[in-house]
Amino acid sequence: MTLKKVIINYQLSSQLILIGMQTRSWWSRSRNQFFLLGLAILAAWLVRQTQGAALYEMYYWVTRPFHLSASTVTEQERIVRQIDPRINQLEAQIQELKNQNQKLQDLLNYVAAKKQGKGIVAPVIGRSADSWWKQIIIGRGSQQGVRNQDLVVAPGGLIGRVISMTPSTSKVMLLSDPMSRIGVTISRSRNMGFLKGNSTEQGIMEFFESDPKVKVGDVVVTSSYSQLVPEGLPIGKVVSVDMNKAPSPEAIVEFFASIPSVEWVIIYPNQKSVIDN
Repeated sequence: MTLKKVIINYQLSSQLILIGMQTRSWWSRSRNQFFLLGLAILAAWLVRQTQGAALYEMYYWVTRPFHLSASTVTEQERIVRQIDPRINQLEAQIQELKNQNQKLQDLLNYVAAKKQGKGIVAPVIGRSADSWWKQIIIGRGSQQGVRNQDLVVAPGGLIGRVISMTPSTSKVMLLSDPMSRIGVTISRSRNMGFLKGNSTEQGIMEFFESDPKVKVGDVVVTSSYSQLVPEGLPIGKVVSVDMNKAPSPEAIVEFFASIPSVEWVIIYPNQKSVIDN
């Protein structure tokens, strides 16, 4: 073999190797495209042959785990939404029972500690929004021994008096009624005046003297000069004083008994039947 043929064969071999390398590189770059193209052709053929049924079935089985996971979460959310309101309702009922039990226990303790007279325990059965601070209806009447002007007491102190009855119910005028007037005394100094309602948890005490001995924290009780109620019944405590009020000094008295939330009361006979003027 001549040198010329050797050189030619070497050149041909080099070119073939280069072509092979280029072809391999091209195939490496293009095989993903061929794979996707093949899938597309296969999918098109399946759709044509089965009207899409095979492709839809394949899609269903591929995505089924995700649907199951989503449906499981949705079912759990639905159950939680159903349970949460019941839990809240039961918690509210438990709290209400606790509150009622505490109020009944307070009332029993109050009755046990009370020494004067024989009282009639009665529930509050009626109260309207437009007369919230004026009147309550209690579930005892003339058949149970309730009489006009009887005293109505709640845990803490006096809250009002009976103004009318039926055989089984009674209407009570509250101390917070703006029309209510009773004689009261500052327990510490014995300065007297009268207490009028103010449609709140506080009443207004107007003094008879121009310079009463009164200060914040003083206890207010019913007066011995009252023609409406016996003396010495606890009413409330002084929370503020206005010595410059005309025509006479005034004190704001916070009631001991919780008039807005009262649910049970005790009725005591009242020996005084003449209403304060």
